[in-house]
Amino acid sequence: MKRLTKAERQENLKERLDEDPFLIDRELAELFNVSIQTIRLDRLELGIPEVRERIKSVARQASSKVKSVQSEEIIGELIDIQLNDGGISILESTEELVLEKSKIVRGHHIFAQANSLAVAIIDADAALTGSAEVRYNRPVYVGERLVAKAKVEKIKGNRFYVKVETKINGESVFKGEFIIFSVKDDLMNREG
Repeated sequence: MKRLTKAERQENLKERLDEDPFLIDRELAELFNVSIQTIRLDRLELGIPEVRERIKSVARQASSKVKSVQSEEIIGELIDIQLNDGGISILESTEELVLEKSKIVRGHHIFAQANSLAVAIIDADAALTGSAEVRYNRPVYVGERLVAKAKVEKIKGNRFYVKVETKINGESVFKGEFIIFSVKDDLMNREG
């Protein structure tokens, strides 16, 4: 890539972050063949927050649409949602999620991200997982960013057939097929 002027680089930086607001400074530095510090200065001049703040902003907007679960119950940051259609969430794999000796993320965290996303995209006051068929394709290590994408494949009455795929840098690490049931209001309001 030829060396861009500062103005060209900043214009391209804005365009890239509009397309993919989840690019981190290191990835942007590699893309534009400049230092990480140069990217940080460009973002500062342009008033573009760091990736964590960009994710939080998008997540707040997406979380406001969720009906079936509380936003705190979603594992990862919900960044896009179209009820009864699909959604995307991001989970940063931190030390708290891994096995201490191997630094491999525990499988139940990967499953929980996918499952909570599958439930969150259902347009119902309450939704529950009826069944799940999952495949783990490779270990996930501390520091890797998991991007889960869910898609409603079919709806039959109160059954929603949802596929979720989780990737790291475009590589599939998890696939799940879920049957999610919407629960009617009268069942939720039963006296115990």
